[in-house]
Amino acid sequence: MSTEELLGVGSWVKHPAYGEGVIMKLNYASYQVSFKLYGLKDVGKSYSEWEIIERIEPTDEITFTEAEKSLMTILKKWSDVTEIVPLGDNWKGGTLVLKPGSEDLKEKEIPIETFFHKIVMLRDRLRVMEQRINSSKNLDDEEKVNLQQYITRIYGSLTTFNVLFKVKSSHFVGAKTK
Repeated sequence: MSTEELLGVGSWVKHPAYGEGVIMKLNYASYQVSFKLYGLKDVGKSYSEWEIIERIEPTDEITFTEAEKSLMTILKKWSDVTEIVPLGDNWKGGTLVLKPGSEDLKEKEIPIETFFHKIVMLRDRLRVMEQRINSSKNLDDEEKVNLQQYITRIYGSLTTFNVLFKVKSSHFVGAKTK
């Protein structure tokens, strides 16, 4: 297929085996096509057995996928968007029991998933606070460093909860000891 015959992102096609789909991304040697019933499939650019329902000219513009990745990176960095953090398998369906020292009071049970969600929200809000401190125009560098060290100590206080996280990269990390 020559360059003039290439299909652009957004082109509608009908594949004999996968049915109708839309081209989502152009790779070096293939198209990434989203088919209604079969999801994303890579189809070679030289494939000629499909019917072209609507042809869109290829452009050098950014693809939807690339724009989406960039937007997600920006949102993660600058907003209160919470990433999905998995709870460790051993804790799923568990209960946190708070048992008071006084027998006059009842114990409190909380689903571990609810408690874990609150811990993750706390961590995410600390991260947003860090970003706002670092980007603040009203704080001088010494004030930023002092506040950053304080937040690092808060993270250190929360390392007890690392046992709840499924993946180590989600753990709280405090100040490194030498």
